[in-house]
Amino acid sequence: MKKLLAGLIFAVLMISGTASGDEVRLLNKDELKAMLGNPDLVVLDVRAGKDWSSSEFKIKGAVRLTNDTTEAVMKDISKDKTLVFYCA
Repeated sequence: MKKLLAGLIFAVLMISGTASGDEVRLLNKDELKAMLGNPDLVVLDVRAGKDWSSSEFKIKGAVRLTNDTTEAVMKDISKDKTLVFYCA
């Protein structure tokens, strides 16, 4: 879990550092819903273990990050994409 959190913080800092002026902000479900389908949007599901596996609510098309996949997934995402991390 610590590796995943560290990876996410690193990824957000890397992306924020290259986004020149963009801010990290919270979205409500209606704002996110309006953005879904945008090809420049990448939704990242960062829920771990049971929180993810036992949930009946998953965003279609979201990419799940785990301890094993975070580094590879983040390398493959273009820096011009808008990232949305969700955990609930």
